[in-house]
Amino acid sequence: MYVIGTAGHVDHGKSALVQALTGIDPDRLREEKERGMTIDLGFAWLTLPGGQEVSVIDVPGHERFIKNMLAGVGGIDAGLLVVAADEGIMPQTEEHLAILELLQIPSCLVAVTKVDLVDEDWLELVHDDIIERMKRSRYPDAPMVDVSALQGIGLDKLVELVQSALLKTEPRRDFGRPRLPIDRVFTVAGFGTVVTGTLTGGSISVGQELVIQPGDRKTRVRGLQSHKTMVSQAMPGTRLAVNVAGVAVEELKRGQVLTTDGWLSPSLAVDVWLRVIDSSPGNLKHNAPVTFHAGASEVAGIVKLLNADALVPRQAGWAQIKLSEPVFVARHDYFVVRYNDQTVAGGTVVDTNARRHRRRNAATLATLDRLLNGTPEDGIVELVRRRGFIDRPGLLKTSSLPVAETDQAVETLLTDGRLVSLSNLLLAAEDFQSHKSNLESTLGDYHRRYPLRAGMRQEELRSRSNLPAELFNLLLAHVIAEQRVAESGTAVRLSGHQIEFTAGQAEATGNLLKRLAKGGYSPPALDQLCAELGLDDEVITALVERGDLVRTSDSVAFAKPVFNDMVAQLRNWLESHGSITVAEWRDLTGTSRKFGLAFLEYLDQQRITRRVGDARHLR
Repeated sequence: MYVIGTAGHVDHGKSALVQALTGIDPDRLREEKERGMTIDLGFAWLTLPGGQEVSVIDVPGHERFIKNMLAGVGGIDAGLLVVAADEGIMPQTEEHLAILELLQIPSCLVAVTKVDLVDEDWLELVHDDIIERMKRSRYPDAPMVDVSALQGIGLDKLVELVQSALLKTEPRRDFGRPRLPIDRVFTVAGFGTVVTGTLTGGSISVGQELVIQPGDRKTRVRGLQSHKTMVSQAMPGTRLAVNVAGVAVEELKRGQVLTTDGWLSPSLAVDVWLRVIDSSPGNLKHNAPVTFHAGASEVAGIVKLLNADALVPRQAGWAQIKLSEPVFVARHDYFVVRYNDQTVAGGTVVDTNARRHRRRNAATLATLDRLLNGTPEDGIVELVRRRGFIDRPGLLKTSSLPVAETDQAVETLLTDGRLVSLSNLLLAAEDFQSHKSNLESTLGDYHRRYPLRAGMRQEELRSRSNLPAELFNLLLAHVIAEQRVAESGTAVRLSGHQIEFTAGQAEATGNLLKRLAKGGYSPPALDQLCAELGLDDEVITALVERGDLVRTSDSVAFAKPVFNDMVAQLRNWLESHGSITVAEWRDLTGTSRKFGLAFLEYLDQQRITRRVGDARHLR
């Protein structure tokens, strides 16, 4: 299915030509009929000689309604530029042609209307002007035909030219990501809310669950209609009316997007390649306030030029457009920028998740260039890098390539080593190596600062790495599997790290352990021993982590062999008697209540025992 759209100055006969070609009056509003001037978008269709139906969008030509024109031409496959023979090229002829070029409409035809009103000499002058103008456009070889809607002159030839142009136009590709920019909303008695637009990016079917953005409004397709014919499925490139369920007409407006859920995200800043049109009334300056038109949407924004202070007519450059409200666009979408109610520029969306950039930064500009002009693989790598990491389903949804091509490109990148897969996550190889190095560097710094600690708590390492938990856990598991990092309980350490005491510390800790072992179940106070032997809490923590010491409270610690004997004796008692109180343990071991209570409370904490009333039981 193809769509053609009219373009041209007001009162040059666009609507009359559409009606003569199709038999359908595209002016549907009473005000349009009363004023004899198209105000809003009109829709019709015709059947080509080859039997194919083609949708026709008729746009208003008056300068006050350019915004309405922009809402309808984004999805067309060919522009029908209408120039009246009695007036020739006029201001909106120029502006409409510039819009067709900015939106990179594949082809353009020129219909010279009202030829019955002029003589041959005048008509020849008009032809020369049009030919000269089109040579300076994106469409230097645009075919031209003389027509008269009232007299029926040239209509058959025009239809043949339309067919010829569309035969050379590639059908809209199916990316598996359907979008329908809404250009009209109305209600039909007995059916409810209906939205219209030109479907791109993928197919939709009756019964399918969709979402309307902005608003994240879930809906279901109750019915589909193309050219007043009910269809069960619509393919990309179809001019479509969609009966949506569960949404009131008052909740919708032109500029919203009907799409599948999960792939199209709101954008408040977009990185773009921007070109100022030849006929721009002036330069486009950094920080200029503009209106941004993409699809059927119109949003106010500010242009932040990234490699210039101003762009002059015919000049292009990199920019970021900061938007006043979210838009739902995709990479490689085309757009138009207007300033002071005049079309001044347009271009290509390069990144929809734009971050703030330093101006004139060579690395940023190089990255943007790769996103725009690089290979599909280059684009995917840059997309992954700019997001830090992404899972494959997410990449398939956000890529500007069809799903199958994205999959193939990812496999190539994994084979070439430019991408790395960590379970379900994809990372750029440079970022993967950088993250690993940072983890190891952070652990190394920690070991140098705390040489007597077995390792760093995993949560502290994650916090210092500033990585999301999902990515951190996968990275940590990877470096552990590589045996570059080892686990020590809930802590982690570099594999080569070991706790090593100085000669003085080794002698003092040896004396400490001997004194504690000699004290048995009633050891000397830990804090007093440390003060006497010159040991700090860092050394005691190292003894605990090394397994030489069990610290049950701030002032009570047992030598590990003694503690093991205590646990074994307690287990034997509980297996025979079922429970034990602090007093019974004190009497059984000959220790004091202080040491008995510290020991039993510690076992509760370690979930070896559980307290019921005054007694302990084995868990």
